[in-house]
Amino acid sequence: MTRRQFLATGAAGLAGLSSAPELLSAEAGGVRNKIIGFTKPFDSLSPEATADLVADVGWDGVELGIRKYRGHVQPEKVDDDLPRMAEAFKRRGQEITIATTEITELSPLNERVLRAVAKSGIGLVRLGFFHYTKDPPLEKQLAEVGARLKDVAALCRELGLKAGFQNHSGVDMVGAGIWDAWSAIKALPEIGFCFDIGHATVEGGLSWPTEARLARPKFVAVYLKDFLWKKGAKGWDAKWVPLGEGMVDPEFFKWLRSTNYTGPICQHHEYDYGSGEVLRKHLKDDFATLKRWLA
Repeated sequence: MTRRQFLATGAAGLAGLSSAPELLSAEAGGVRNKIIGFTKPFDSLSPEATADLVADVGWDGVELGIRKYRGHVQPEKVDDDLPRMAEAFKRRGQEITIATTEITELSPLNERVLRAVAKSGIGLVRLGFFHYTKDPPLEKQLAEVGARLKDVAALCRELGLKAGFQNHSGVDMVGAGIWDAWSAIKALPEIGFCFDIGHATVEGGLSWPTEARLARPKFVAVYLKDFLWKKGAKGWDAKWVPLGEGMVDPEFFKWLRSTNYTGPICQHHEYDYGSGEVLRKHLKDDFATLKRWLA
């Protein structure tokens, strides 16, 4: 299948998706979403340098990692370092829109992180990832995911936070197919989807409009990155590329603007984005592409 055929098929799916009355807004196309960027590519910068870079790119704010892996703030230092990050952004009229964590259950440290996030005025927390194991049966594993998230949801409700579950492609990833994660969080109003259209397209090359329709009522954020299928020595693999050079269909955003979704849209960058001025140019180029898709 060529890229043109792939996109045409996705557009046909969106035509049916957009006809769903529960997804249409009385102000179709008139919603202004905050556009933010994930700080993972520049997580070594100081609070001031991070805020300066974000201002230069033109984003409204950021998704900030509070985690051991590629995190701007280490969880153990959240009480000291997060306020400094928040203040740096506040001085520039920006915000930390999403706090990305490794939280998959409650623990003393995870509770500290959630309380620090709420105290800093950040309203949305991205959760950590769940992985399937060989045993026990998948149904039992999903039930355990739901039970762990129920406790997290209770604390989020107490703190006035929303939590987001990111769908991520991969053979052992809970939520790769959307349906499984939806079954685990559907009864938890405090937890929604950080819907990643890049990963959704990797896993649902032709069916992603259906997954988007299922998850849409629980969207708390939308993530964007692009990819191409590449064949190597070990077979086919999804290779991340700059926005607009891959398989992600811009019609997704035309549909998104027809819904009543008012949450943030976040740029993610997983390709070889470089550093310094090269990185800065990639961030700006992807931002310009996203703005064209949203126009």
